[in-house]
Amino acid sequence: MNLKSHLIFTLYTIYGILLKGISGQYPLVQNVTVTEGGTANMTCRVEYNDNTSLQWSNPAQQTLFFGDKKALRDNRIELVHASWSELTISINDVTLTDDGMYTCSLFTMPVRTAKAYLTVLGVPEKPEIDGLTKPALEGDDITLTCMTQGSKPAADLRWFRNEKEVKGAKEVNASGKTFTVRSSLQLHVDRNDDGVAYTCKVDHVALAQTPQQATEVLEVHYAPRVQIVHSLAVPQEGQYLKLECVSKGNPSPDPVMWTKDGGELPDLDRMIVEGRELTFTSLNKTDNGTYRCEAGNHLGTSSAEYVLYVYDPPTTLPPSTTPPLHSIPPDPTRASDRTVTDSRDPNALGQHGTDHALIGGVVAVVVFVTLCLIIVLGRYLARHKGTYLTNEAKGADDAPDADTAIINAEGNHAHAEEKKEYFI
Repeated sequence: MNLKSHLIFTLYTIYGILLKGISGQYPLVQNVTVTEGGTANMTCRVEYNDNTSLQWSNPAQQTLFFGDKKALRDNRIELVHASWSELTISINDVTLTDDGMYTCSLFTMPVRTAKAYLTVLGVPEKPEIDGLTKPALEGDDITLTCMTQGSKPAADLRWFRNEKEVKGAKEVNASGKTFTVRSSLQLHVDRNDDGVAYTCKVDHVALAQTPQQATEVLEVHYAPRVQIVHSLAVPQEGQYLKLECVSKGNPSPDPVMWTKDGGELPDLDRMIVEGRELTFTSLNKTDNGTYRCEAGNHLGTSSAEYVLYVYDPPTTLPPSTTPPLHSIPPDPTRASDRTVTDSRDPNALGQHGTDHALIGGVVAVVVFVTLCLIIVLGRYLARHKGTYLTNEAKGADDAPDADTAIINAEGNHAHAEEKKEYFI
């Protein structure tokens, strides 16, 4: 290789080294996100550095560190690592005022810079629930309002009725770098809301580990409702019966009042009132009637009725006094018949019974018809029983005139005693 070629190769090598050095002398930084009150570490690196100094500046362009030299008097800012290729500082107890664009500078000719954004998350305050009236009355319309302040970015509020999420109306207002968030929940209160827990939860990126929430338990006053529960479905004489007046209201409707047919209970020896229960120690027919239970509080009164009818106790037949029939010893000669009968169809006995009933019916009809015929014949013979004149009396019909007829008739009557015939 001649001198000229060697010189050209050397020049190209130097030029490549210079290009590589220039391209590697750019600071490298990353954006940082930290929760308010935490610690932010800001790192600036250079891949290739020819002993050039690095510097960190805040959003106000105030120098924090130049190399390993601290420039700003802020006890929260500390040096973590300083070298020709890296400058790392830390900012402790970060506040929202630290939020902004930070600059890392490499003092070459010209100066090269890189910018990293420090995001400070504003932690939302614990929410508060307003608008709850204690106690609320059934039928009231109330508005619950949940509010949280100091969030950055704006927090999200969610409502829960016990464990079930319900939708509220959200409102966001900016206040400097932070936000105030409100959420309202409209309620039409009824007795089913009594004792229900309404919870407002805050959702925010800064609360991943420690969620914020507030809970209020609704107290609702309402008029009572009454029903009577009885211990017997079919009350009978002599039985024990308990009637319970189940009343639900807030405040609790105590005491309850029992009446019968619009008046006082007649027999307090057998009708015992204990709290909400009316007990009959031994029922009888005089207990029949309409029993009323009434309960009330300052919001109203409610009642329920139970119609009691006491049934007769079930009757049982007395034991039979007829002596048992003597058993007849089995006939050995009919053993085979029993065997045959036992081997037949189980329904055969029922079939034979049906045939016997049919034959018996036919025989009864025949006997009845025979009796009817005998009765008719007897009546006929009784009607024709006695004496009657024979044809000898017909001479009067053949006489030519009345005188002759009379003579013939008298003659015939004169011999009538002799010509009587008897039918036996």
